Amino acid sequence: MALAATSAQAGQAGERYVPTIWVDPDGCEHWVMDDGAEGFMSPHVNRQGIPVCRRGNVCGVMNSDQLFATDKSYISPAGQERLRKFFKEATASAFVIAGHTDSRASDEYNMALSMRRANAVAQVANGVGANVVDVRGYGERMPRATNSTAAGMQQNRRVEIICIK
Repeated sequence: MALAATSAQAGQAGERYVPTIWVDPDGCEHWVMDDGAEGFMSPHVNRQGIPVCRRGNVCGVMNSDQLFATDKSYISPAGQERLRKFFKEATASAFVIAGHTDSRASDEYNMALSMRRANAVAQVANGVGANVVDVRGYGERMPRATNSTAAGMQQNRRVEIICIK
């Protein structure tokens, strides 16, 4: 969400800068300004001095098996189309993308794979103009189910989309 500026302020080397509001990964708003010599950000607060924060909730869970081949972070064309439709129809003002894996590989490997997959989803979101404020990879650290069964591992392989209203 950008604030309307009556006149854009000059930035470095002829760039034009318009003050905006940035939503952090926790859903809290910050004023972002640049006076031409220095850029700064400060919390957006209400009249009582309380930070203005939006509520976030998981609004989409994409099963990784439907989007990605085993051990890959490339999204199939059908998966990309499904994600584009989701982001175009979502009514959120911002998104946080979080990748998760099962426990079949090392923690280090799973952290990297979950981050690559979350970034792949974020690229699709950015491609349709969605405001992605954070991308996170949790690997196997936040399971939804047991990793001791095939069904449980399948539930743990997912990308969650958190909508900030």
